[in-house]
Amino acid sequence: MESTCLQHRSVLLEESVSALVVRPNGIYVDGTFGRGGHSRAILARLGAGGRLIGMDRDPQAVTLGAALEGEDARFSVLHTSFEAIGDVLLKAGVLGRVNGILLDLGVSSPQLDQPERGFSFNADGPLDMRMNPRAGMTAAAWLASASQEEIEVVLRDYGEERFAKRIARAIVKARAERPLETTSQLAELVSRAIPTREPGKHPATRTFQAVRIQVNDELGSLRRCLDQVCGLLDTAGRLVVISFHSLEDRIVKRFIRDEARGPLLPKGLPVQASQTQGRLRALGKALRPAADEIRSNPRSRSAVMRVAERLP
Repeated sequence: MESTCLQHRSVLLEESVSALVVRPNGIYVDGTFGRGGHSRAILARLGAGGRLIGMDRDPQAVTLGAALEGEDARFSVLHTSFEAIGDVLLKAGVLGRVNGILLDLGVSSPQLDQPERGFSFNADGPLDMRMNPRAGMTAAAWLASASQEEIEVVLRDYGEERFAKRIARAIVKARAERPLETTSQLAELVSRAIPTREPGKHPATRTFQAVRIQVNDELGSLRRCLDQVCGLLDTAGRLVVISFHSLEDRIVKRFIRDEARGPLLPKGLPVQASQTQGRLRALGKALRPAADEIRSNPRSRSAVMRVAERLP
């Protein structure tokens, strides 16, 4: 059993796994292994001939995945981002043969609850925010080097923060006096810079979200992964994506819509019908957690799940 700090409730667990696993002896990918909740549920539905490939860029998640790999020969885990999914499946020899891909986006509860990871304003810790703490630029390093204009754009676009300009100006002014190195420093700075409060929300929520997305290139990684999906799935294979904020969900929604519509060709171009059809079809509408799940796991309240199926 995981320790308290590493416990994590997988959101929309039953709904996502039911939508994903359509062939018990098929090949599946959990692109965001996390703490293994979805992977264990997938394995419980797979037959003896089934196969599940997990990946995650968080070393802690991969350590847990390695333990599961030792328990179940149908499972393997790799320390990599899901944007490398094509290379992973090429090396595994299963390109175009995958029956389902699951992406559970965003930050996990254990990452939020460990102050040393620097994701949360609820406890003081180093201003890190990297999904993979062994690679890339920390949040502190980015805030120390980015221009005021760059910071403003990130806060506005990724955090949908209406006081982005005020906060960016305050960050540049504060770092000239001393480095911003802890989560408490940043949270307090933002609290002082914002003139109003959103009910029930910490004033630094949007800033922390925006900086985390920037540091980990979360939206870019998602786009690069989705661009590969249609070449990886077998006919009738499923794509299941759980998003936690509107920016992610918008990317997923548009991707499925565009792939369902097919290529936009000039009118009158002589082509066969097969050349105009889409590669995916959306299955049902976006699904949100039920009231009972939100009550038992408040962090699930913003989750949105979308499902698509590969067409022939």
